[in-house]
Amino acid sequence: MAVFVVATIKSWNLAYAEKLKEKYPQHEFIIVSSKEQLKELPLEDIQPKYIFFPHWSWIIPETIHTKYSCVVFHMTDLPFGRGGSPLQNLLLRGIYQTKISAIRVAKELDGGEIYLKEDLDISTGSADDILKRAAKIVFEKMIPAFIEKKLNALPQQGKPVFFNRRKPEQSCIPFGLSSRQLYDYIRMLDGEGYPTAYLQTEHGKVYLRNASFQNGKVMAELEYEEIR
Repeated sequence: MAVFVVATIKSWNLAYAEKLKEKYPQHEFIIVSSKEQLKELPLEDIQPKYIFFPHWSWIIPETIHTKYSCVVFHMTDLPFGRGGSPLQNLLLRGIYQTKISAIRVAKELDGGEIYLKEDLDISTGSADDILKRAAKIVFEKMIPAFIEKKLNALPQQGKPVFFNRRKPEQSCIPFGLSSRQLYDYIRMLDGEGYPTAYLQTEHGKVYLRNASFQNGKVMAELEYEEIR
């Protein structure tokens, strides 16, 4: 029996993690969803084969990733797109086909050796829709590969391209976007935990969600918040 730790957030990731227990009853899976839970794990006693981070919002302590095999799943074709807000940075660049890279956690952010990659289509859907598609790939294809096979990690090849983590004030929709760019801007921020895309008016904000794109036109639900 091997022990695996799955450190993740998002409700759908946690549901997929529970399914791993059903799929591999011969192994033990420990699921954590906060940095406090991860810190409290008696890892020296558990001795996990891998600690998986399918979607994680905190820095992984060096005391953990230097002692244990930690794997993070990043939504770019590394070394292109190291850094924060990968989905938003890809869509802002008009990139609709990407990779999920499974990498060994290292001191350099997203700079670790690569175990494997899988294709991911981000051309349609909200941020949550895309994250759910990514989760399905990670939990049904990539993590099983670690459990069932012996994978070797190889150094990243090529010149790194770095992404900056976006700030909440950058959710204000800029002027001059094409219809397609506007659609991408709305949907890339339409998800759990993201600051919703909005238009600033003289007396308030117009928030835009649930965008669709048909025949060159953008349709979306809006909510107006008046400044009082």
